[in-house]
Amino acid sequence: MVKTFQYDEVPVLETASGKLKGYFYDGEYIFKGIPYAHAERFQMPVEAKWDGVKDACSYGLVCPLLVQDNPRGELMVPHRYWPQDEHCQSLNIWTTTLDEKAKKPVVVWLHGGGYFAGSSIEQIAYDGFNMCMLGDVVVVSINHRLNILGYLDLSPYGEKYANSGNAGHADMVEALRWIQKNISLFGGDPDNVTIFGQSGGGMKVADLMQIEEADGLFHKGLIMSGVSSEGLQPSCTGDGREIVHALLVELGIAETEVEKLETVPYYELAKAYLKVSPAIAEKGGYIGGAPLANEYYKGHPLGYGLRECAGKIPVMIGTVFGEFAFAPAMFNKQELTEPEMEEIIGKVYGARTKEIMGAFAQTYPGKNPTDVLFVDRAMRQPSKQLAKLLAKVGNTNVYLYDFTLEFPFMHNKIAWHCSDIPFFFHNTDKVEVCGMPGITEKLEEQIFGAFMNFVKSGNPNFEKLPEWRAVTENQEPTMIFDRECEVRMNFDDALYELIDSILPPFNMMEMTKGQDVQH
Repeated sequence: MVKTFQYDEVPVLETASGKLKGYFYDGEYIFKGIPYAHAERFQMPVEAKWDGVKDACSYGLVCPLLVQDNPRGELMVPHRYWPQDEHCQSLNIWTTTLDEKAKKPVVVWLHGGGYFAGSSIEQIAYDGFNMCMLGDVVVVSINHRLNILGYLDLSPYGEKYANSGNAGHADMVEALRWIQKNISLFGGDPDNVTIFGQSGGGMKVADLMQIEEADGLFHKGLIMSGVSSEGLQPSCTGDGREIVHALLVELGIAETEVEKLETVPYYELAKAYLKVSPAIAEKGGYIGGAPLANEYYKGHPLGYGLRECAGKIPVMIGTVFGEFAFAPAMFNKQELTEPEMEEIIGKVYGARTKEIMGAFAQTYPGKNPTDVLFVDRAMRQPSKQLAKLLAKVGNTNVYLYDFTLEFPFMHNKIAWHCSDIPFFFHNTDKVEVCGMPGITEKLEEQIFGAFMNFVKSGNPNFEKLPEWRAVTENQEPTMIFDRECEVRMNFDDALYELIDSILPPFNMMEMTKGQDVQH
């Protein structure tokens, strides 16, 4: 059946920033590349304003990266690449109606890539069309400043740079303000906004809960594979005097002329930063690249505690089985004999191999014993800690999940970082490796249905899933998303206790050594 496209018939919308012209396609109104703010380099964003009618039919430019993208791992995490510019503060909207009285729930996507990379359209699975249509919600995705553009503290060099160490987060707050002011024009309810993100995007969800200026701009949050801990993303503290001084010296700029950093071509600035920052980082000095704990941003919750408002925001928190298990399979686990499996596992666990195999079998019955080598040690434990911390401050709407699906790739590879994203967006049709007839459709319906219920009510319980109870201080029910979904109580505590008694603490650099990690 031919899908309907309209342009001339679509009305011009008059937002608080200016007039917008989008288009209609296959039942949805789509607006791309809407400027929500403008900012000079290292300075705070201000609300965007424009004259005339702004074309909103093309995605906006994305934040420049410190290093060039290297297309890889496209079967596991299919990507698209886009032109870059530091004036990247834009957002995209998918909606089925322009009726201001519709008051549909609003979901706002915060992309992954840590605080240094990524964009709102980077992954194919980020497309908002299916979520909007099938979930009957308004979908928004945003771009903001990253890396040294979004997170480099120049405050010691002048008041104009106050809070430059959190410019990227200030962009997100400004985007939420724009949504609050204007989303009713797109059929959305400004009083029912859910922010959600994966990896760095998940960290941003938790971070926004720690920023007073964001209070009231969102009402629920989904954190996917993104609870920060010191082992994953150390806190940024101190100030930027040393790193900025090193940059000035490298670029041949006098300290009295620090404003020249605003006009150095970005890639020259990035090259200088990559040259001088490692030595400072090695000494434990501040080099930016992540939000700065200060009066504006109260620091990540596990390191600094939760602000009071966190007790009022329903939160879903989840991880996948093998977060950073991107490396190619070195063996076919389905053909291994038990002695061969013991030998492979023994290279990591030595004399404790049989003990670890027994604990793993109890924790993940039915999984291949060698999968214990890929159990996530980066995200799951901090996620459980955050869930309990939220429960402790009186939050009665905190829900945990664990995505443990195996894919028909490299001998039934266990779920990897980003592999749950297509299911939450209802975009498995866009990700080839998800092609598992009779399995994908069922699980996608369950995950998507749970998320949409959460978006609408703050509770993810869904008729096609087992009862999903909230986390308490003492109990952590976890929804297992797999070929057969089930809820299990504190099911992996003993396994992690055993692993932690054998292996050294988690280290991101060691975890990803030799792997092509693609966000």
